[in-house]
Amino acid sequence: MIYPNQLTVLRIILTPVFIFLFLSNDPLLKQISLVVYIIAAITDWYDGWLARKFNYITEWGKFLDPLADKVLTSGAFLAFVIIGVLNLWMVILIIARDFIITGLRVYADYKKRSFKTSMLAKWKTFIQMAFIYYLLLFHTLRTVDTLNKNYSSVFDALLEHRLIYWSMMVVTVFTIVTGITYLFSNRKLILQLVKSEN
Repeated sequence: MIYPNQLTVLRIILTPVFIFLFLSNDPLLKQISLVVYIIAAITDWYDGWLARKFNYITEWGKFLDPLADKVLTSGAFLAFVIIGVLNLWMVILIIARDFIITGLRVYADYKKRSFKTSMLAKWKTFIQMAFIYYLLLFHTLRTVDTLNKNYSSVFDALLEHRLIYWSMMVVTVFTIVTGITYLFSNRKLILQLVKSEN
């Protein structure tokens, strides 16, 4: 359990902590949840940097790191479903796509093969994270009484139901499209992996 892998495990542990704090009725705990999420996200960057810089790359890390990423983002999406901000069906599609692709990548690594990662897939991750940060930032800032009293109309506009719905629709469609593109571009490798099991 080298240091980068410890950070990855920490990211998984922080996910339920974030969800608990975010779903709390206490405004202060909601505000702390944003800090917890940011810390968890930073561990994703830092453990990757450590692994590359010091060649701390292990089979366990290859499996755990992408899984931890999906656990964190899925936890955030589900938290917003619970408070009624996002639609469950969109979140299910995103989670299913991400875990299917992650599972294939992990299995390919296990078989000493590697999938081609497209620029679209990287943009997908960026868009998902940007949207989550957008929701987290304004939902937590709204729990600050002074800000909510002075800028209530601004929060109403930024968190307007139709804006969030259609923004999430874009995120969902883009996620699914990148998943299909990912499968198509790696179809030969997938077929080879399937044949190797038969």
